[in-house]
Amino acid sequence: MPAALERENWSGLATWWRRNATSADDDGAMDAAQPDQRLNTHRFYLLAGLAALGLLWGAIVAVAELNALYLSVSLIACAFILRDFRIGVVFLIVLMPISRSWVFPHAMLGVTGLNPFNLLLVATLGSYILRGLSAKSTGRLLPRPLLWLYIVPILVAGAMGAFHIDEIPSFLLENEVIEFDNVIGYIRDVVLKPLMMVFFAMLVGVAASQSEKPEKFIVPAVIAIWVMSVMVIVFVAMSGISLNEMASSESREFLSALGMHANALGRLYVSGYAILLFVWIDAKGRGIRLALLVSMGLATVALILTFSRGAFLSFILVNFLFLLWRRNVKTWIFFGLLAAGVLLILPSAVYERMATGFGNGFDSGAGVITAGRVEFLWLPLLPEILKSPIYGQGLDAILWSEPMRAGGGVTFLAVEHPHNGYLQALLDMGIIGLVLMCAFFFHVWKSFRALSVNPDFTPTLRGFYLGSAAGLASLLLSYATDSSLTPGPEQSFLWLAIGMMYGHTSKARPKNRHEAGVSSRDPANGFRAGGPTFHATAGGSAAAANSHSGNAVSIAQRRPWQPGK
Repeated sequence: MPAALERENWSGLATWWRRNATSADDDGAMDAAQPDQRLNTHRFYLLAGLAALGLLWGAIVAVAELNALYLSVSLIACAFILRDFRIGVVFLIVLMPISRSWVFPHAMLGVTGLNPFNLLLVATLGSYILRGLSAKSTGRLLPRPLLWLYIVPILVAGAMGAFHIDEIPSFLLENEVIEFDNVIGYIRDVVLKPLMMVFFAMLVGVAASQSEKPEKFIVPAVIAIWVMSVMVIVFVAMSGISLNEMASSESREFLSALGMHANALGRLYVSGYAILLFVWIDAKGRGIRLALLVSMGLATVALILTFSRGAFLSFILVNFLFLLWRRNVKTWIFFGLLAAGVLLILPSAVYERMATGFGNGFDSGAGVITAGRVEFLWLPLLPEILKSPIYGQGLDAILWSEPMRAGGGVTFLAVEHPHNGYLQALLDMGIIGLVLMCAFFFHVWKSFRALSVNPDFTPTLRGFYLGSAAGLASLLLSYATDSSLTPGPEQSFLWLAIGMMYGHTSKARPKNRHEAGVSSRDPANGFRAGGPTFHATAGGSAAAANSHSGNAVSIAQRRPWQPGK
């Protein structure tokens, strides 16, 4: 199809969409001319449509039962999403942490992958694209640092790993450690599913860049924290298991029935708690502060029930950073008294769990403290790194490693990752991949810290980004003993914050660099949606200068806004 004709077709589609997505003010005269005829016609089509919809869903319910409810609710939500893609982003923020749990349907009508989350994700993307066709600019969907430092290494490592599928021992599939036995399944589970979280963050970023009050996106995140916390609390209460049993090393798989391991749930709660804590301290209004305080308490209870030692350490780190960054005598006294009270009422099972491996008895030593990670994972994998130290062997290379093929389940733990995110990155992507991914997280850290002191943001947003920085620090600490640097369900709130980060920095970039007179580079190098850019005068005061306001300001009298040192 010729380029001109293609542009004409897209333009026509965009015009049709814009006309149907907005009010029909232009058609008022036509409607007034023939009101009765058009009204009767609309009523007929409405009744016919409702009748057809009723017959359709009646047939689907008879066949699909409960799945029909999920599908109908999803399609109704899609109708609102097509009106405004930001509605879909709100749904995705709520559903992202829940989508991996057993309470969430993973298939509808017998089709694997056809689930409410994926349906809403596709609808949100489609609405965004149609919105872009009817507007001059919708913003840049994919920031360069995210692409080159994070996505590209994952895609390259995934392509390399696809050539090793035949080397994976069959007992991993038989024992349900993995759920694929071919290249398509490997790409789906190891490459595409994790990157869906990155895709979610990009949509959040575009939505935030086009919202007057992006801090409202924190509300669905709080709802998600409540749902995930209540899910674990209710599950434990209904199971009847004692806390001492849950604290045992033999019960580490107990919460896996919910769809996520206890360690992953613990990391999720800590990152969510970090955001709540820093937003709470700067929140205005007793009602909001009380709601955030209750939310923090709920997340803390759920965190304790995971009995994840790594999550406990991450929790301590978040609170330490809070006291470090919020140096205030009243805050220190309040938290000191609160911590003393909590330590007094903590059940003994928590202390027993934290003390696992420490002592002089039979059940002590480095092997017990690390749950066998050193002897049965890390040391056997060191020679594997030397096989390809520069660019690695592909994503999840542990699956076809020599220790796994020679002694998996006997002298080597039959697991899908090395329980050390940095070791895994070195094994899968080599030194190049590890350096790139660490550079990305450093870039995110700096951007969070810069946005957390932006004087043009509300206290809520500044607290959100400072809490996100603390949450990122907690995740990076936990990666030393578990998880992965690639996206996982426990990173849901981190990727929400990354999306918000790129959305906010895009609003701070001028549309035209030459008109602005300064570089449009910012800490996150994100979406190019235009808007105001921050500047500070020589005296140190901050103001928002709009690139298309037409006000000429001397470059010598201003410099790009920078956070305080």
